[in-house]
Amino acid sequence: MQSREPSMEDILASIKRVIAEEKELRAAVPPPSPEDPQDDEDVLELDESMAAEETLAPPLELGPPLLDEEAADTSRQKLEALSSVAASAPPPSAVNPLEDMLREMLKPVLKQWLDENLPRIVDEHVKREITRITGRPL
Repeated sequence: MQSREPSMEDILASIKRVIAEEKELRAAVPPPSPEDPQDDEDVLELDESMAAEETLAPPLELGPPLLDEEAADTSRQKLEALSSVAASAPPPSAVNPLEDMLREMLKPVLKQWLDENLPRIVDEHVKREITRITGRPL
């Protein structure tokens, strides 16, 4: 069984998405300004009609940015350049005749070996695991 590894495009898209999400979060949560003190006149009173409403969560404290804006822009430009080069690269050959021939030759040998040995291997591992779990040998 062959696992699918992420392609270069998938990795680049993921990195770009993370950078964009952080940028959106930072734009959505403005930092508190010490020069703008709140007047007492701006404070709203809570009356009974508002008490039934659900309270909002406190604003999310993001802390200092993980990446300087200039560094983020430079990285984004480099990743976009890499993405365009990767997109224009020719795809690898999907067919390898030697590999296909070897795979077909090995299938019967592998099948025979698995038929002869797999039940014994599974049985040994199951017994070992049962012994480990129960603390009693089988």
